Amino acid sequence: MPVWFKQAYEKKKWLKSLQLAKHWRNCSPRLWESNMTDSGQLFLAVYVVYHPHFEQGRPIAQAVREHFNRSIFKNVSGGNDINVVYRDTPEPNSAAPRLIDLAEAETTAILVLIDSNLIEDGAWTEYLQDLVEQTEDKGLRTRIFPVLIESEATDLPDLPVQALRWYDWKGSTEQKLVKLIGNFTYEICRMLRHYLAHLKHLSEPEDGLQKYLEKVQIFLSHSKGDHNNNGEKIARAIRDRIHYRHSMSSFFDVHDIPAGLRFDKVLSEQVRSSAMVAIHTDSYSSRMWCRREVILAKLENRPLVVANCISNIDDRCFPYMGNVPNIRLEVQQADRIDFLIYRLLDEVLKDFLWQCQVRLHCPESKSSLKFIPRTPELISLASLPIRAGDEDADSVIVYPDPPIEKEEENLFIKIAPNVRLLSIMEWIAEK
Repeated sequence: MPVWFKQAYEKKKWLKSLQLAKHWRNCSPRLWESNMTDSGQLFLAVYVVYHPHFEQGRPIAQAVREHFNRSIFKNVSGGNDINVVYRDTPEPNSAAPRLIDLAEAETTAILVLIDSNLIEDGAWTEYLQDLVEQTEDKGLRTRIFPVLIESEATDLPDLPVQALRWYDWKGSTEQKLVKLIGNFTYEICRMLRHYLAHLKHLSEPEDGLQKYLEKVQIFLSHSKGDHNNNGEKIARAIRDRIHYRHSMSSFFDVHDIPAGLRFDKVLSEQVRSSAMVAIHTDSYSSRMWCRREVILAKLENRPLVVANCISNIDDRCFPYMGNVPNIRLEVQQADRIDFLIYRLLDEVLKDFLWQCQVRLHCPESKSSLKFIPRTPELISLASLPIRAGDEDADSVIVYPDPPIEKEEENLFIKIAPNVRLLSIMEWIAEK
């Protein structure tokens, strides 16, 4: 049980929520899963498949599980984990592992580690081929992601699925593992984006491959007022790294605003559809457009990461860059840029998981109810709808766990006493 859950219980704030949690656990183990639809179906299941004789299989699988079981993902799903299940042991009286039930979840991501042990085992190669056919039949919400550990794996017949080429990546095993998890996270983002589009437009067909292929857009918010153009140089370095190493797209205004268009409209539209990296250099907070971009990203609930690139001093640190990851970036270190990009992808995945939770728990929007994907702050009040003639009506802001502490909550009580703040588990308990 998370520490914040215990603390909330001690303050007697979460008694009802705790009683509900115990009720779920007593009813059925599956009802305590982190990502259940109303029908009792998971909306995301993750599997890692590898041959039992592959020595690196278990450490890689454990790293994948640990990554997706971190608090940033638990907090958007009531303190529970993304289900990561291994398939590494043959079933009794069988040479192949247990079949994967693709009907168990709305979306299923299967990572298959292919080494020489798997290639040389006929039962396992047949199992892999069956998985490929089954996932293809289920459509774009169920995908298999082969990882070729050794170059010999390219000789595997009847594998019509694009694979990740572990053997071709440079660096140590640890560096390759970071890249693997980052790539896998990106592909899960694509799957959940596709799933959300289906939830929002149930009457439309699901086989929209063109929409699925759209890349995650990264908006590089930077200052052009730094000494030696530091902000622009860092933005270029990140942009080059994105294009060279990552299958994503970036927006860099110098290059990407078409001639003849109003730049303010283009910038605003790009912020609304992108994940943002705010490159915090010495002059960033003093630049009007940098401040506008961050405010808009917050109001639109866009995934946001701050790259701390202060070389000397920022005379006025912009207050609305809080409640998001803040990463120290030494641009000369390419690995730090990769770390920044992968951490932004985690924020994108967290946002999609949050949207799934909101869509499943509250399919119909309500003017008095606002869901935000991060800890609430005073700028969150600006995103509440203004209802004419109804200024005194109560509003509720629902946000990821854990509940905020009293000193922050008191600020909201002073400024907006008619606005209630509830973490997702508190809100579900009240429902």
